[in-house]
Amino acid sequence: MSVVLVVNSGSSSFKYQLLDMAHERVLASGLVERIGETSGVARHTVKAAALAAADASAPTVTDATYTIEREIPDHTAGFAVMLDAFAAHGPSLDAYPPVAVGHRVVHGGARFFAPTVVTPLVEINIDELSVLAPLHNPANLAGIVAAKKAFPAVPHVAVFDTAFHQSLAPEAYTYAIDREVAEAHRIRRYGFHGTSHKFVSEAAAAFVGRPLAELKQIVFHLGNGASAAAIEGGRSVDTSMGLTPLEGLVMGTRSGDLDPAVLLQLARRAEMSIPDLDTLLNKRSGLLGIAGVSDMRDIQERRDAGDPAARLAFDVYIHRLRAYAGAYLAQLDGVDVISFTAGVGENAPAVRAEAMATLGFAGVEIDPERNAARERGIRRISTDSSRVEVLVVPTDEELEIARQTLSVTA
Repeated sequence: MSVVLVVNSGSSSFKYQLLDMAHERVLASGLVERIGETSGVARHTVKAAALAAADASAPTVTDATYTIEREIPDHTAGFAVMLDAFAAHGPSLDAYPPVAVGHRVVHGGARFFAPTVVTPLVEINIDELSVLAPLHNPANLAGIVAAKKAFPAVPHVAVFDTAFHQSLAPEAYTYAIDREVAEAHRIRRYGFHGTSHKFVSEAAAAFVGRPLAELKQIVFHLGNGASAAAIEGGRSVDTSMGLTPLEGLVMGTRSGDLDPAVLLQLARRAEMSIPDLDTLLNKRSGLLGIAGVSDMRDIQERRDAGDPAARLAFDVYIHRLRAYAGAYLAQLDGVDVISFTAGVGENAPAVRAEAMATLGFAGVEIDPERNAARERGIRRISTDSSRVEVLVVPTDEELEIARQTLSVTA
C-alpha cells in the first residue's frame, strides 16, 4: 500500500489528509488550529468507509470525528497532537505508514516548476521566496520543518501553487513596466491555484474521453479566492492571478483587477498608508466591499430579496467572469471544454448560468435542468448539442498533491 500524508500549513493552523494511493482514498483528515494561542484545538476524522475498503477486516462504521483541546505553542507541537490523534483514534500509522509527505507551498517563483523533494537548499529557496508571498511561504516552511521532525525517515515533497503556470510564455507573464525594475524585484505574473487547475483540466479530459493534449480548456476556480486559467494541451497559457493572488476575478474579500492609479489616488487624497491599502484590497474589497458580505450564498439570498448592493455585487462578479471567458476564447482561438470548480463554481448554478449566458456565439449551450441539479461528482451541464462541453468538476488539491508527491518519490 502506498500511503501519502498531505499537509497544508498556515501561520496558525494546518490541515492534513492521509491517503491510500493504491485506491486514491482518504483514510483520515484533520485540522489543527489556534497554534500559538493558549487554547489550541485539533479535529481528527477517521474515514471508516475508506478503511473498510482498504482492509476487509476493518469494521464498516460511519466516519468518526474526534476533538482534542490543548495548548499548541508551535507547529512542532501541532504535529505531536496530530500523531497523538492517529495513535488514539486511528488509523494506526504502523498499519498505514506514509511513504512520503507532500506539502502545499504557495509561491515557487520562477525557480520551481515541478514537485520538488525538500532539501536544505529547497528550504532556503522557499524562505527567500517569502518576499513574494509573506503571508504564505513562511507558514508553509514552518509546516515543512515541523513535519520533517515528525517524519524524519521519509521524503518530503513541496508542491507549488505557481508551478503549473510556469509554462506561460513571456508575453503572458511580463508586465509592461521598466524591465530593470521588474527583473531586480522579480515582478511578473506567476499565477496561483495551479494544483487545482491541473487536477480539474486532467479530470475534465478523462470525463469527455479525449486526450488532454488535444483540448483547449478554460477552468474557473471560484471559491473565496478565485482564478481562471486558459489551458491548451494540458499546459497553462494564461491565468488571471498575477504576482500575487490579488489580481484577476472578483473574490470574496479581494478586489481583483484594479487601475493601479486607484492606489495612488487613495494614498494622496485619503492619506492611506501601504498597510491600509493592503488591508483594503485583500480584506475589505470584492463581494464584501460592494455588498457587505463575502459569501456568494448570502449575496444571492439578498439579491433575490431585492437588495441593490447584492445585485450590484453579483453583476460585477459575473461581468468579470465574462470578460475573462472572452479573453481566453481569443487567446486559445476557441475552446473545447469549460469547467467550474471550488465552492462557488461547484455549488452556484446561477453563477454558472449567468457567466455562460453570452457565449452562445462560441457554441456554448447550458442545459438549465442539468445545471440546477444538485448532483455530486463530475458532471456535464451543457446540452447534448452544445459545441463546447461545460462541466462541473469537484477539485481535489490534496489528491493532486499526493499524486505529484509519489511521482518524484516512487
